[in-house]
Order: sequence, then structure tokens, then C-alpha cells
Amino acid sequence: MKNIIFLIFLALSIYMKSFCQDAPLNPLNHNANIEFLTSETYNMEWIMLKDSTEVKIGEIETQIKKEKELIYFITSVNIKQSSTQWIDSTVISSDNLKPIYHSSFNQNRDMVLKFDDNITGYYFDKQTNTKTQILEETNKPFFDSNFYPQLIRLLPLAKDYSTSISIFDYNPDSKIGVIKATIKNTTKIKLDFDGKTHNIWKVETTDDISDNSVLNTYYIEVSKRKILKQEIDFGGKKMIMRLID
Repeated sequence: MKNIIFLIFLALSIYMKSFCQDAPLNPLNHNANIEFLTSETYNMEWIMLKDSTEVKIGEIETQIKKEKELIYFITSVNIKQSSTQWIDSTVISSDNLKPIYHSSFNQNRDMVLKFDDNITGYYFDKQTNTKTQILEETNKPFFDSNFYPQLIRLLPLAKDYSTSISIFDYNPDSKIGVIKATIKNTTKIKLDFDGKTHNIWKVETTDDISDNSVLNTYYIEVSKRKILKQEIDFGGKKMIMRLID
């Protein structure tokens, strides 16, 4: 009898372990280390590679404000050829990292999302002068798509680490709803950056926003988990986001 009970317990343990590995990470199922997040402001330069020449597009400032119950992310993008600043704001729960609020304002559109039992808000297309009221029902937990690049650096990264992440994205030209981002591969490398050699987690990701046709590669410092660089490969082109302070 004891042997039968042991075998049943073992089978259930294997099943649950397999289930947890297959299920996408979400606010109810993740092992992110929130201690890697600190209140800070940092800047990255945005570069387009043309052949082997770097052409600077602009700069991106990210402000992180960590409070007891909420964490705020404000991203300001300054484009060299544009007089309009792009501003994205994201608010998440510090308890389980679930989304609370997201807004995005730029020269093409304004968008506001409020996450509760349903997702409400609006999307204003400035090209067509069309405002769409948003009411989306969801039946599964997810992270805000604007937060998941930050989430990656909080995960238990290791050699060959891979997983999927459940995210919500609202883009009438691409995807609307709960979709997936995928960490395809993780390797440990050394990177010469700012005159120093750093131990780096090189993390390759794709997501359903681009039908997994865009490869995002994050270069994350091992000990403090700062993102030193991000490369974006799409359609034979490459963009680079690089930390400058």
C-alpha cells in the first residue's frame, strides 16, 4: 500500500513539475526577484546600424520608482527628427507584478489602459482622428507587454534558460489581447562596455506582437542585473539601445 501511495505521489509531482514548466510565466506563476528592481533613472542611446555605420536616432530615459505597494516605470523617448516626445507610463503591483495602469502618448496615437476585472481605456489614432473606447475581457493572468523587458532581468537566468511569458498588448495594427513572449536562449558571455569587461547574461527573445519575426537580444549584467545593451534585429536591419548613464 505504501508503495502505491508513493508511486501516485511521484506521478503527481512529475505532472505538476511538467505543468509548471509548460505554463507561461504570469503574476500567479513566476519566480522573479523583485530585489533587482531599485528606484533609479537611466538613459540609453537609440542607434540604427546602416552597414557598419551607427546612426543615432535619439535617446530613451527610463525612470523607475519603487514604492511599498506599487512600482512605476516612465519611459521618455526623444527622437532627433521629432519635436514631440514619446512618453510611456506603466504601473504594476509590487506584490505580484500584475499590471495596474499603462499609458502611451506619441505623435501618432494616445492610449490609456486600466487593468481591473476587465481592461478599460481608450485608443486615439491621431492620423485618422479616431478614438476607440476599450473594453477587453480576459480569463487568464498576464503581465503588461511594456513591463516584460524589465521582467526578464528579474528572472533566475542561467545557461540555456528559456521560458514563455504571458503578456497583454493592445495594438490595432498588430495584436490585441493576451499573447506570449518567449525567452529562446540564454548564454553567459563577457562584454567590453564603457572601458570595463562585464559578465553578462545574453538573453534572446521574441514575441507574438511581431509574430516572432523580431529578435530582441538583451545584454544583462550578471550581479546587479542592469541592462547594458539591447539589440533589435528585424527584416535584415538592426537597432541598438545602449546604456549611457
